[in-house]
Order: sequence, then structure tokens, then C-alpha cells
Amino acid sequence: MEIGVSTFVETTPDPVTGEVISHAQRIREVVEEIVLADKVGLDVFGVGEHHREDYAASSPGVILAAVAPQTSRIRLTSAVTVLSSADPVRVFQDFATLDALSNGRAEIMAGRGSFIESFPLFGYNLDDYDELFEEKLELLLKIRETEKVTWRGGHRPAIQNLGVYPRPVQDPLPVWIGSGGNSESVVRAGLLGLPLVLAIIGGRPTQFEPLVRLYKRAAAKAGHDVSKLSVGSHSHGFIAEDSQSAADKFFPSTQQAMNKLGRERGWGLYDRSSFDFARSFEGALYVGDPKTVADKIIHLRKNVGITRFMLHVPVGTMPHGDVMKAIELLGTEVAPMVREEVTKWEESNKGML
Repeated sequence: MEIGVSTFVETTPDPVTGEVISHAQRIREVVEEIVLADKVGLDVFGVGEHHREDYAASSPGVILAAVAPQTSRIRLTSAVTVLSSADPVRVFQDFATLDALSNGRAEIMAGRGSFIESFPLFGYNLDDYDELFEEKLELLLKIRETEKVTWRGGHRPAIQNLGVYPRPVQDPLPVWIGSGGNSESVVRAGLLGLPLVLAIIGGRPTQFEPLVRLYKRAAAKAGHDVSKLSVGSHSHGFIAEDSQSAADKFFPSTQQAMNKLGRERGWGLYDRSSFDFARSFEGALYVGDPKTVADKIIHLRKNVGITRFMLHVPVGTMPHGDVMKAIELLGTEVAPMVREEVTKWEESNKGML
């Protein structure tokens, strides 16, 4: 069971003071957060790509490359790379370079992107949303498969027996599929035999269990060894010494961020009752003291089949010190509890999982 953190490097106004920190400051803070995550024994840190004023990470690979020499064991991944509007050749080169700098700890999490700002920015038509992703994923996997590439598609110039360098330390360079819960994307990941990350940010996490079964059936049908495939969760949350403090600290920025997106996407208002339901045991928010959060992650492992959990923190803008403390508690208290209980449970269920 892998435990880690993901971030979108947000620079929304502080919900209390209204202050907006610079992109540069927030990027430097994230570097400190990744270094701490490595120090406290977490397994993975993901940085998500966005192209808008309130998110500072348009180039996750650059941020992760900056921190690679300052860390020793933590895996470094995009979360996600918006592959539909990117050049797969450049994506591979960037993360192969990160793989060299980190000595084999780089990963790519490829997704279609729930934010669409990158499409007009890089000259792509949203009418081609699905087709772009399928084509570019095909090229990315072709590049990682072979040094010399011959490929032709409909949205990018063809490649005729050209080399793509540098080659990564890992062979193959890990590529995960990020999904918001779309059954087609889940089946695609299974058929390709690629690890899957589900964005479980609403409703009841146990509702995602049928999608995990669908993913595994697709993988088995395509002849892949299902026992070797990983399923991850990207879930919002926050940890403090006690649950009430965690909730009170996390709610203001979460409400502000969710209502901003809600106005853009036509969602209903996000209020404290919605928040408190989501942080209940069956809800999708992993907010509380270390034992509360650990118990919810264990529940997710046992009932959904998640083998990698990524706590997305912060949502919106929170004090850097609070975020650092949450990462420390995740690594030093939550992760050991989860690993111990999951190991016992897996040992007792050998042959059944």
C-alpha cells in the first residue's frame, strides 16, 4: 500500500485575509513540501498541470526536476499531465530527464484534463477532446516501447524512424492513466495494462468499487496479469492533531475553491453541511486526526481495492505551515498505521484478493 500526496499548486486568495501569494512563492513552497514528504517516508508526490491564474504548475516536470536531487526515495509524478494538449515526444523527454535526475523515480500520470484552458492555449479544438487523448497516448506508449519511432496520426506530424532521447533509467518508464470515473477511460487503462488512478473527490468512495472491477476485467480479457496492476486514489483531505481542528482549518479554503469551480461549472453551493457529510466515514474527504484518516484509507483499500492513496492537500490556499504539518502527520503517523493494518489484512486473505 503506497501513501503519498498530490497538489495543484494553487494560488487562490487566502479565505481569511484575501491575500494572493505569487506563483513563485507557491512553487518554492511545494518544493519544500516534496522534500518533507520524502523525509517522512511517503512513497509518492504528484504535481498536477494547469494553465490558469489560480494554479502555478503549468510544468510539473520542471518542479519535480528541481526537487529530484534533494530527495532520495519518493516517486515523482505528474498528477496529471494533460496529454491531449501536449506533445508526447516532449512529455517523454521531460520525464526521462526527470528519471535520470531522480535515478529512476519518475512517473507520468496521463489524463484528458477536466480543465480545458490548455486546448485553446496550444491550438487544439475541444471537438477533438477524446480523439486527441487516444492518439497521443498511443504515441507516448510507442515512444517508451522503442528508441526509434515510426508513427502516423491525425493531429500531429508523422515520425519516420527517428530516435527519442534521453532514454529513461526505468524500462519501461511508468505511465498511469488518471480518470475521474469515466467507464471508458477505466476500460482503456485495463486493456492497455496500465495502472489506474481514480479521482475520488465526491460521493461515497465505495461507489468506485464497480469501476475497479471493470478495470480488472478489461485487463484480464486483454491477457494482463491483474495481480501486478496498481489502482490509485486521488482524494482531498487534511490532517491535524485532532479532528475538529483539522475540519475547521480545512473548510474555509475548500469552500472557497469548490464554490469558485461551482460557479464556473454550474454546481450547487458548497456549505458546511456538505463538507461535514464528506468527512464522515463513508464520505470522500479524508479530514481528521491521524487515526481517523488512517481508518478511512484502510476502508478504501479493503472495500474498493485501492493500492496507492494520494492525499490532495491543500484545496485552495492554506498556510504553508499547516500543509507541512499535515504532510508530516501523513508520513509519520497515518502511513505506518495503514501499512501495518493492510499487511495483516492481506496476509489473512492470501489467495482471495
